[in-house]
Amino acid sequence: MAADRRTDGRTAEIAARALLLKAGLTEIAANASYRGGELDLVMLDGTVAGSATVVFVEVRYRRSRAFGGGAASVDTGKRRRLIHAALRFLQDHPKYANAACRFDVIDADGDPAAPRLDWIRDAFRADDA
Repeated sequence: MAADRRTDGRTAEIAARALLLKAGLTEIAANASYRGGELDLVMLDGTVAGSATVVFVEVRYRRSRAFGGGAASVDTGKRRRLIHAALRFLQDHPKYANAACRFDVIDADGDPAAPRLDWIRDAFRADDA
C-alpha cells in the first residue's frame, strides 16, 4: 500500500512538472532533500518581465478530496519544513540567493495516471509559518 502511494505521488510530480514546464517555468531541481525537509520541485519562473522568481513547489496527491485534499495537508509544520529546506537550498545555490522566492502547492487528485491538478501560486509565505 505504501509503495502504491509513493508511485502515485511520483506520477503526480511528473504531471505537475509537465504543467509547470508548459506554463514557461524552468526546472532547477527535483526532490532536493535536506535534513528535516524535501523540496519536490524547484523551478525558475521568468514569465514576468524583468525578474525571475525561484519557486518551491510542493506536490500533494490524494485519491479523493474527502478529507480536504492535498493542499489542506500543507499545515504549519509542513510549511516550516519546506521553508527550512528552501533556505538550505538557497545556501547551497548562492546564484539564487538574491532572487525573489515563492511557495506554490500543486494539489493533485483523482486517477494517478491522469490526475486533476490545481496549481496554487503563492500558496503561503515564509513569514506565515
